[in-house]
Amino acid sequence: MTIERRRRGEQEEERQDRYLKLRNLLNTIFMLGAVIGVCIYVWGNSTVGTIIILGAMVFKMVECVYRFKK
Repeated sequence: MTIERRRRGEQEEERQDRYLKLRNLLNTIFMLGAVIGVCIYVWGNSTVGTIIILGAMVFKMVECVYRFKK
């Protein structure tokens, strides 16, 4: 017979895992958008590249809201 003990940190990790997959998806979209936007900015139209980068930043802001919400 074993008794499980939980530490304080484990409870916080369980609550944070609730949004972890969503946050990872939003971060992935942000990173892809930022890389594509920079490539278009450098090798193509700078206005379109800037718009793509700003659009990617919206995903990062949403991810930050979920991070602080916990």
